[in-house]
Amino acid sequence: MKLVLNFSIFLLAFFSFGNESLSLTDYQIKRYCAKQKRISSCIKDLQEKRSKLQEGKHIEIPVEPYKR
Repeated sequence: MKLVLNFSIFLLAFFSFGNESLSLTDYQIKRYCAKQKRISSCIKDLQEKRSKLQEGKHIEIPVEPYKR
């Protein structure tokens, strides 16, 4: 009985979170790009990455170092 319960919880978690990707909204993209030098190219680049992410393609995410 316990095995069946654990297996059903595993399947529920697997199918609930397995194929979801969270992407930025337009407002979040504009707010992030307001800090950049080239705002229009930043917005265009992030919107292209968002569309590729929603299609299921791989994207590269740059890591910015923390500035004190």
